[in-house]
Amino acid sequence: MAIEIIPKGLKGTVHIPPSKSISHRAIIAGALSHGKSMIQNVILSEDIKATCNALKSFGVHMEIQKDEVNRHQIMIYGKGRSLEPAENTIDCIESGSTLRFIIPIAALTGGKVTFQGRGKLIERPLDIYYEMFNKQGIEYTNNDGKLPLTICGQLKPDKFYVRGDVSSQFITGLLFVLPLLEGDSQIIMETPLQSKGYVDLTIHVLKNFGVHVENNNYQSFHIKGKQKYTPTTYYVEGDFSQAAFWLAAGVLSGPIVCEGLNLDSLQGDRDILRIIQAMGGKLEIGNHRVTAVKSSLKGMDIDTSQIPDLVPIIAVMAALSEGKTIIKNAGRLRIKESDRLKAITVELNKIGAKISELNDGLIIEGVDNFTGGTVESWNDHRIAMALAVAATRCKYPLIINGEKAVKKSYPDFWEDYGELRGEISERNMGK
Repeated sequence: MAIEIIPKGLKGTVHIPPSKSISHRAIIAGALSHGKSMIQNVILSEDIKATCNALKSFGVHMEIQKDEVNRHQIMIYGKGRSLEPAENTIDCIESGSTLRFIIPIAALTGGKVTFQGRGKLIERPLDIYYEMFNKQGIEYTNNDGKLPLTICGQLKPDKFYVRGDVSSQFITGLLFVLPLLEGDSQIIMETPLQSKGYVDLTIHVLKNFGVHVENNNYQSFHIKGKQKYTPTTYYVEGDFSQAAFWLAAGVLSGPIVCEGLNLDSLQGDRDILRIIQAMGGKLEIGNHRVTAVKSSLKGMDIDTSQIPDLVPIIAVMAALSEGKTIIKNAGRLRIKESDRLKAITVELNKIGAKISELNDGLIIEGVDNFTGGTVESWNDHRIAMALAVAATRCKYPLIINGEKAVKKSYPDFWEDYGELRGEISERNMGK
């Protein structure tokens, strides 16, 4: 099956789904608390389900209820330091966050745990953890550096030297567990930390659960041992990385009102507001909502080292802007759910964009409109959603193969697209 989109502008109001990044963190913090926590305003995307199921594998009990706006609240009966593997195999599906956040939790228990995955997750680099295992004497086996990964051994307090230019998920994974160890630990950055905003989110969530981390200007992190997570009720704010698609659709074809955003958020992807405005986009900001108004955009140079998830949708806006845009410091996108630099270049060029790849970025010459035709999602949620926004400025219908990729992070995306007056239909492509 595929989705066919009839080109037309999107208009209306959308309630932005809760942050996937914060949901992962709050659910894990609840599981590491000793007692009952309530995580409110959660959407059970495939990635969030993977994290919930992983924690259940350590004996954590959860009760999930749906509220009146089709969101969920999760009651978590945390086990604190007494987690232990109830099941020896954890399927992380395609969630990099689940894999990299849960590996240190498995090492906290000291038990034997095998991690499996699917798609590109099997190949996502884990060398930072392998180096840590070697230093600490934690036994592990893998398939030529890839999943499945089996580990057995106990994590100990230490100085952890970590590269900052691969993924901030390794730092977050350690930050969850190190406070529970018997002694103090340090995480020392060997290279400058990219995606600082994600580490900020982790430290903020930990603080809400009573755990404190000392951040020394992102060059090192000092973590006292023998801390305890305090059960709490936590409400997950709206997701700027998902809002970015609708804000882009708004300035390309709107107006669109995005509700449910924390305008003081620590999310790095809040930077989409600054980027749109710098490109000439008109935004009306205030009172937990942002209205994006159809605008004429201009190209610019954009450093995406701190905001890699925004690159696909920025590329769509840039391709429809006047002049040239250069996207820099985006090399890590080649090891995401797809090679996102290649994927967005290939698919947008199919429909009339003018994009050239660099090793770590893109050069984009703006055009007035896209043509239309058939494109592929590369089984990547952010590529699928970016292409859906591109359809608003196509001359002819756009068919997106692999549209179900959105379930990874935003299962209601197509429903919301329709609510914004988008005209979509399913097509049987004979596959």
